[in-house]
Amino acid sequence: MKKIAACACLAWAGLGFLPQTAGLAQAATPIQHWTQPGGAQVYLVPSPGIPMLDVQLDFDAGDRRDPAAQAGLAGVTAMMAGKGVAAQGTAPALDENRLGEAWADLGASFGADAGTDRMSFRLRTLTDPALLKQAVALAARQIAAPSFPAEVWQRERQRLAASIREARTRPGTVAGIAYEHAVYGNHPYGFETTPETLAAISVQDMQRFYAGHVQPCRAKVSLVGAVTRPEADALVRELLAGLPAQAGCAPLPPVPEVQPLTAARQIDIPFQSAQAHVLIGQPGYPRSDPDHLALTLGNYILGGGGFVSRLTTQVREKRGLSYSVYSHFSPGLHAGAFTVSLQTRPDQAAEAVAVARQVLADFVAGGPTDAEVKAAQDNLVNGFPLLLDSNAKLLGNVANIAWNNLPLDYLDTWTARMQRITAADIKAAFARKLDPQRMVTVVVGAQPAGG
Repeated sequence: MKKIAACACLAWAGLGFLPQTAGLAQAATPIQHWTQPGGAQVYLVPSPGIPMLDVQLDFDAGDRRDPAAQAGLAGVTAMMAGKGVAAQGTAPALDENRLGEAWADLGASFGADAGTDRMSFRLRTLTDPALLKQAVALAARQIAAPSFPAEVWQRERQRLAASIREARTRPGTVAGIAYEHAVYGNHPYGFETTPETLAAISVQDMQRFYAGHVQPCRAKVSLVGAVTRPEADALVRELLAGLPAQAGCAPLPPVPEVQPLTAARQIDIPFQSAQAHVLIGQPGYPRSDPDHLALTLGNYILGGGGFVSRLTTQVREKRGLSYSVYSHFSPGLHAGAFTVSLQTRPDQAAEAVAVARQVLADFVAGGPTDAEVKAAQDNLVNGFPLLLDSNAKLLGNVANIAWNNLPLDYLDTWTARMQRITAADIKAAFARKLDPQRMVTVVVGAQPAGG
């Protein structure tokens, strides 16, 4: 569930899906794209070498569509969509147990989840004709007629509420909640799922949310596997056939943009813990921003590259103030946060914060060196192919291209574009996006001065 725990990203996490896409850039990856009469946009990469198919269907039905008083609505709607299927014609209803057994019998998998911006359904199946036909038919039923059983929602709501209460006893969770409230303000990116917001969500609310957002005309469907274009087109039509057809596709209400911070703010939260948890940052940029690649490369140098980053060198290696420290951008349809994160001894928190802020300020003011840029480019470009060893990973890249309306040759040109970025490009991009004098700093569990 959203906001239950603070991000515990690894060094690659700040790069979004680009670590995967760069590997693909080593060889041509032709993506076929077309729009069906009902409005669904389809993206296909045929991969005949393995008799498998991976499919992802994305809808504008993520957390950004949650009402404030019902934070978590998108996430629980996606979760409950897998808890049972209503009867359809001669096909009987399936409860969650029978639905799970049906998928197990097929040796296939299907599920849904909601992220910050989108609700995604994922199907994985063998392409043996008999199995594929049954898997697609079952997935189509699940998309068309989730039953949203009330008794299961009561159980799941209690379980989720208990998980949230338990998570609030951890300093990382406390820090993450305070940080997102401060960075995002009233934007949906900062809404917190609580036992109270879950209590405000009914089965009827989930049904209305699902019907209003999961529609054929709003679908972006990505496929990677051993199917041809005609087969893929027919398969997508079947997956979406049970959803009500729309006369036109009226746009969803606009979501406001994340507002920039106007001043620096420090939030100190007392907490009895062995480590102080520190988060420093501000709103960053949306994924559509043309500075994305320069910011990706620059962040690798600043704090996304693990032991080769400036933050690690200054905070960990030279001063021993933290075992790990990293930075990352979280671009989405809106300006996701830029965040520096570290943990340190409570009595060292003030010093660790001061050093991290100084490293950040120096980087924004001066940018990287040419040597740092070359080393980062080599690491990123040469290391990415190791992250592309399955159709499922390929699918994630294709789905991100579809979702973000990127050029179809994005994967093939990524390496060349990354290698053209200069130190001056990175310095200018960071200066446009970050202001170290207007950042939020959250510290949970620091030892008071003189304590």
